[in-house]
Amino acid sequence: MQNLRVAVDVGGTFTDICIMDEATGLIRIEKTASSRDPIDGILAGVDKAGIDLSRVALFSHGTTVATNALITRRLPRTAMVCTAGFRDVIEIRRANKEDLWDTYKDVVRPYVPRRDRLTVPERIDAQGRVVTPLDEAAARSVARTLRRREVAAVAVCFMNAYVNGAHERRMKAILEEELPGVPVSISSGVLPEIFEHERFSTTVVNAALSPVVVDYTTRLGERLRDGGYARDLLLLHTGGGVMTPGSVKDFAARLAGSGIAAGAIASRHIAGLCGYANSIGLDMGGTSTDVSLAYEGQSRVTKDWHIEFGYPIRFASIEVLTIGAGGGSLAWTDEAGSLRNGPQSAGAYPGPACYGNGNRQPTNSDANVVLGRLGTSLAGGKITLDRDLAAEAVREGVAEPFGLSLPEAADAILRVANANMSDAVRLISISRGYDPRDFALVAFGGAGALHGVDIARELAIPVVIVPPNPGVTSALGCLLVDIQHDFSESYLVGAAEADPGEIEAEFGRLEAEALARLAHEGVADADIVLQRSIDMMYQGQWRSLAVPAPRPIGAIADLTEAFHRHHEREYNFRRDDAPVGFFRLNLKAVGVVPKAALATHEPTGATPEPASRRPVWFDGDAHDTPVYDRTTLPAGFRLTGPAVVEQVDSTVLVPPGTSAEVDRYLNILIRVKE
Repeated sequence: MQNLRVAVDVGGTFTDICIMDEATGLIRIEKTASSRDPIDGILAGVDKAGIDLSRVALFSHGTTVATNALITRRLPRTAMVCTAGFRDVIEIRRANKEDLWDTYKDVVRPYVPRRDRLTVPERIDAQGRVVTPLDEAAARSVARTLRRREVAAVAVCFMNAYVNGAHERRMKAILEEELPGVPVSISSGVLPEIFEHERFSTTVVNAALSPVVVDYTTRLGERLRDGGYARDLLLLHTGGGVMTPGSVKDFAARLAGSGIAAGAIASRHIAGLCGYANSIGLDMGGTSTDVSLAYEGQSRVTKDWHIEFGYPIRFASIEVLTIGAGGGSLAWTDEAGSLRNGPQSAGAYPGPACYGNGNRQPTNSDANVVLGRLGTSLAGGKITLDRDLAAEAVREGVAEPFGLSLPEAADAILRVANANMSDAVRLISISRGYDPRDFALVAFGGAGALHGVDIARELAIPVVIVPPNPGVTSALGCLLVDIQHDFSESYLVGAAEADPGEIEAEFGRLEAEALARLAHEGVADADIVLQRSIDMMYQGQWRSLAVPAPRPIGAIADLTEAFHRHHEREYNFRRDDAPVGFFRLNLKAVGVVPKAALATHEPTGATPEPASRRPVWFDGDAHDTPVYDRTTLPAGFRLTGPAVVEQVDSTVLVPPGTSAEVDRYLNILIRVKE
């Protein structure tokens, strides 16, 4: 009987595996060391967890293969075919820099070098009219040149192809004739939108990644089938859904950044179980912290993202802000004598000073050990932390230079780290028009539950939610997703001239394409959900806002009013007298995947005793603090701070002045503000 659901999240250090029993909703976790080939680590984890793949009904996977390929530039030789005169668009970019004032730092080189960017005579104007027909003889000559160069993938990027892709489609046909078996991505198929650089860049990334991810998913699928798994492998993409291997070849770039979306999905789901439609996810690990936001049960989505600056990937992606703040982030002093924290990190090795591997600079983990917030035994006793080494690092690195006592120095380190993370939360909430006081904070990752309450207090967030297994919450997110594809089409029309019937017809074409793709992936009609939105802006602007659109399209005035409301929430003003323009039509196509319910637990009335007690410092004073073993805490159990709750993969801090309770899903809810 197939009654298991398995989710795998591959990280740089560990591969996390989450196994859910559909019959009971119970979850168990397994960790194994990541390997050079991620597939070996996945299968090793499956064996270690004792999973019978023939009993697995769903195998979902968040992967960093695409992201790592882009960062390390371990990409197959990729070529680009462009309109004559436009082969340097991806190198000119937007002529901007990540740091405007750093004259010495150059933007990284394009994924396709200039010698492999070839051109053909052709031209289509902005209205989609053919100005210069495609020179098929030149096109075939280019294809033969690429065949001699033995390129592994080709991106076809013609001017104005977003409005008329006929030339690109013909070029693709010629390439497929001359280069059989070589994947070809065309910009009108990958991203039919205005703005050449963004369209070209996304298409190039898609082409370059196609051989990489197809090889990876094919090999992983074969290994799973050999082990007895009989269904489709589901791959998490940045938009917050999954795709099957059948879609990977054509939309490989969707897997770039796959891993960080899982945590955002899980935090949104956990907050929903606790009754909070508005939530902020705080995923703090060893090196970085990922912050995400969900409003009214929907994750915030962006199209402005990249793996490397200068080369945007314009597929819809769950918005996740990442900063260099983790348990291993280093405390240091800048040239002006101010205390800083991160983004430099001690990494997995040598790690914090308390690991005893030779690092002498203080980290956030060292500060937490000094203050007693973090115990000296981690991972079920597999790792022992040396408090004396932590104290020595904090004393030499911060206490003595600043004339502080040891507890004051450790507290200062954590205050700077918490300020950095609070700023990240402000950026994704207040700067986007959301009030943090209306949200719950979901703190997870190995270190999130140690810092969650301090950040919540800084921003007046009323409640902090800590999931049952914070360290593997991202893997859980892979179990909570549906098959999802995003479609878009440029629609540059002023609201005054817009025709509801024409918009409805355009959406109809997008929906037909969406239904065909979901049908190809085996999704039943009853499991398909289509969600429309329209990107709109005040005319003269070029940044737009997505506004939900009805089905069928009604009065244009209703859409315009909805845009005014969204603009007011986002930017705190609206201009009712200003003309509004339409920019892009968007369609999210969802194939709902049945989900097993998480196990619930009824209150037992038990009041477990603390496993131990130790002094923990809060606000300059040491408190005799009870330390609980989380595995013994039943549903309904309540405790008042100060308290520490420990488990294998994380530590939960309940400071003085707060209270906490364990809900029926075994989440810990910490009430920061009554």
